[in-house]
Amino acid sequence: MAIKQSALIIGRQPLVEALETGRPIDKILMQKNISGESIAAIRELARDKNIPIQMVPPEKLHSLTRANHQGVLAFAALVQYMDLQQVIDHVVSSGAVPLFVMLDGVTDVRNIGAIARSAHCCGAQALVIPDKGVGALNEEAMKSSAGALEHIHICRVNSLLKAVDTLHLNGIQVFTSEMRADKKVYELQFQDPCCIIMGDEGKGVQPYLAKAADAFFTIPMANKFDSFNVSVATGIVLYEAMKQRIEKA
Repeated sequence: MAIKQSALIIGRQPLVEALETGRPIDKILMQKNISGESIAAIRELARDKNIPIQMVPPEKLHSLTRANHQGVLAFAALVQYMDLQQVIDHVVSSGAVPLFVMLDGVTDVRNIGAIARSAHCCGAQALVIPDKGVGALNEEAMKSSAGALEHIHICRVNSLLKAVDTLHLNGIQVFTSEMRADKKVYELQFQDPCCIIMGDEGKGVQPYLAKAADAFFTIPMANKFDSFNVSVATGIVLYEAMKQRIEKA
């Protein structure tokens, strides 16, 4: 897919200025073996803001722009990434009960967009994603979300496990799907503050992350089949959460 010129931040100083002003950035591409004072500044600013840096050969940069990129360019983001703790504080102070979704290994931006749409429709306040291994939330993701990505908090973290620790410290339980789980999805207590971890359709949630969960659930199916699509499965879980919360209100 062709990248629009407006979606790129090209050159060292323009990128430093974008980082310093807090402009949302999905990813930085940096030429291998590059050095310089401004490069060190870019690395530090990117680290502080959880923006992934990918080291690439010069040919990759040349293929994206004919401008003088000085060995570095970035993809401007269409969404504003938020700090997880700040989002928790905001949701709690507003009087709402946290209902978050965490994605582990979900790389298809169309699925992420569809999940964001279901999350917003069902009252979830935030989507937690890792800073690596997830495609840029681009025009395709925005289209799949029907604009929901603009109405839900997107928290990008450098460690999903640390994010689970943050959730636990704030009294938020973590539930994850597991095909062999004893509990059905409707047997969980979604009225309480909680976060649902959804994993890749093939591999599921990574074992080290699943280990940190408070409860496991499965989604019943009428026929013996592999599984639901991850965005459909997430929609089912979120609908159950919304249903329980409406009944409790």
